[in-house]
Amino acid sequence: MSALRHALPRFPGVWKSVRSRQSWTSVRNFSSSPVTRASWGFVGLGQMGYPMARNLRAKIPTTDSITIYDINKSATDQFVEETKSAGPGASVTIASSLQDVSRASDTIITMLPQPKHVQAVYGEFIAGGLDKSNPQLFIDCSTIDVKTSLEVGSSIRALGHDFVDAPVSGGVVGATAATLTFMLGASDLALGKVQSILEKMGKRVIHMGDPGTGIVGKLANNYLLAMNNLATAEAMNFGIRLGLDAKKLASLINCSTGKCWPSEVNNPVPDVIEGAPSSRGYQGGFGVSLMAKDLKLAIAAADLAGAKLILAEPARKLYEDAEAHDDCKGKDFSVVYKYLQVAGN
Repeated sequence: MSALRHALPRFPGVWKSVRSRQSWTSVRNFSSSPVTRASWGFVGLGQMGYPMARNLRAKIPTTDSITIYDINKSATDQFVEETKSAGPGASVTIASSLQDVSRASDTIITMLPQPKHVQAVYGEFIAGGLDKSNPQLFIDCSTIDVKTSLEVGSSIRALGHDFVDAPVSGGVVGATAATLTFMLGASDLALGKVQSILEKMGKRVIHMGDPGTGIVGKLANNYLLAMNNLATAEAMNFGIRLGLDAKKLASLINCSTGKCWPSEVNNPVPDVIEGAPSSRGYQGGFGVSLMAKDLKLAIAAADLAGAKLILAEPARKLYEDAEAHDDCKGKDFSVVYKYLQVAGN
């Protein structure tokens, strides 16, 4: 935690709160016997949140209840209908407001698009009057900036509740298959309880340190992913233009030192990797606009720490330019390969 604390000198009160406030897990007695009638809340049923909530519901006891909320009513209605057809399981209720979620749930998971959404949702939770006599656990799986995550977490802890950051890696495919990797920022006291919850929706939980460090880990990983994707697109582009067969070039890279996830699993060239977004018209996967957003967040985090990111700005601009192009807008971030074709002509 010390490195992140020194990188964030403007928020000393946040770190004091993290260290000094006793975690709710230390005052609740979690026995080895199953806990019945647990109440869950899930906010944000988008491309990632929907399958995560579905997997959570499938793995919690049938005696539990889960309260869901999303501004998209069709998503919540679909979730209820789908769970009805799935057979017996935890009961599902659609909340009419965010405050209804916080009042009905012991553990609340949020999966939201941007920092402003996280601020608004947790602001509503607080405005609803969180009960200090009934400590709750809030798990935010959104990818947002470090500053917002720390400030929101501090405001929740100040009211006697716990907040952890647990952004994910694995995309929609991982969310659907429950194979996500969670990068967790949580106190040691909260770790045991949180890990068992996240494992219902994913395969790996990597405890990065105290609150805030999960976000830092996610942004560092996505920064590297963004660069690897661009480098793969450029390498494949100039190799193919100089006469190389796309599949042979990819095979060479993937048994050599250039091997990376974008070259091996999410190759940006159509028909090189069966099932990759590029082979499906760049549909699905991780949106190019989301990668541009994550690069902005990484730049902001690096600025807090005084860390130099030489490649960040050119990469950010390229992803934003690709998102603005009619042939690339709304597609998987590997569509930058296609953007290189249209922009170069």
